[in-house]
Amino acid sequence: MDTVSPHPDDPATRTATHVARLEALCRTHHRALLAFLQCRLQSPSDAQEVAQEAYVRMLTLARPDSVDDLRAYLFRTASNLAMDRLRQRGIHARAVDEVAIREAQTAPAPERRAMAVERLHGLKQALGELPPKTREAFMAHMVEGLDFGAVARAMKLSERMVRYHVTRALAHCRARVDQMEEC
Repeated sequence: MDTVSPHPDDPATRTATHVARLEALCRTHHRALLAFLQCRLQSPSDAQEVAQEAYVRMLTLARPDSVDDLRAYLFRTASNLAMDRLRQRGIHARAVDEVAIREAQTAPAPERRAMAVERLHGLKQALGELPPKTREAFMAHMVEGLDFGAVARAMKLSERMVRYHVTRALAHCRARVDQMEEC
């Protein structure tokens, strides 16, 4: 009895081929994708979630055969999802800040002062937790008002590294302030 091999244009064959290509892509590039997302999101758990969402989007493509470079498409999809996640974080952070400002403005003066002192103490503690280079770059840029180029020259670092340190410090301080507000 002859067995008929599936036709390449058969939808089931195309789906199986697409799934096989995605499995190979995941095995080969999963670590690179996570590193890419962690760098953008500053959160291993968010990076994992965004990577999973990107894989699901890749699996559910309406016309997977229309994508020439699956790796590039995967990374672009993940990048777009990461940007959406960062926008949501920003919206959430602004909303929390607005609530805190309203509460501080409506609180009696001694309470406002106590809240400000507590927040300042928390920020000092957060800055103390930073590595020395990160703290130095942050203080020079944010407190002293130096631009990234001036900080880079003073610290003998590239501007990119200075931006990295300042961003890292800001993320750390934001996380500490969020923790204080949750309590």
